[in-house]
Amino acid sequence: MSLKNEIELTALPEHVAIIMDGNGRWAQKQGKDRFWGHQEGVVSVRKVVEAAVGLGIKYITLYTFSTENWNRPQEEVNALMELMITAVRRETPDLMKNNVRIKMIGDVSRLPQATKDNLQNCLDETSGNTGLTLALALSYSSRWEITEAIKQITSKVMNGDLNIDRINEDTVTDHLNTKDMPDPDLLIRTGGEYRISNFLMWQLSYSELYFTDVYWPEFREENLYKAIWNFQNRERRFGKTGEQVQSEVIKQHK
Repeated sequence: MSLKNEIELTALPEHVAIIMDGNGRWAQKQGKDRFWGHQEGVVSVRKVVEAAVGLGIKYITLYTFSTENWNRPQEEVNALMELMITAVRRETPDLMKNNVRIKMIGDVSRLPQATKDNLQNCLDETSGNTGLTLALALSYSSRWEITEAIKQITSKVMNGDLNIDRINEDTVTDHLNTKDMPDPDLLIRTGGEYRISNFLMWQLSYSELYFTDVYWPEFREENLYKAIWNFQNRERRFGKTGEQVQSEVIKQHK
């Protein structure tokens, strides 16, 4: 029986963030080139997005290419950029069919022009879709994002457009790349690593973290269902006691 049947559809995580780790290691274990793992990882993206659409999840953010990934061998970086172009062209019709809107976050100015152009075409084509928002973190670094937010806020203060005494957490949030998205309720990391690797560090403050040894090319619908089922069987307290949380739940259902 699929774990999908065990998921409570009225208590879904609104936003799921995913660190898609293990493509290269998975391929090498199969005796294949690392790039083959990245190609198979695209299949997992399609399957997971379709499963999320079927459940009714509103936002998914995928850690697609980190700032640190620029330090990989140039041949692999070039291949990844080409794969991005191919994948975007191939997947856009399915995104349209599934009513998925694409969003990009990160320092996309560093991407090759051809990659940027193809991604922009996908953004434009899916901009009117009203279902799941799929955010691609490209050339992304949380430290970069927070630094850029500080620069913007400082500039407003210096120009007299913002009073320094009015700066609060919402001010920072409003200057992040994710300002029009809720914070993730659930972070999934595949590939057996237990860290967040400079990903959405501000936004993940109260997220539930789910780690799995499954490599990303093997992560499919049932793996997503298992992560969500695990999420739904946790108690999210946000600094409160368990008794307070239970009392609030009872009040909501009265």
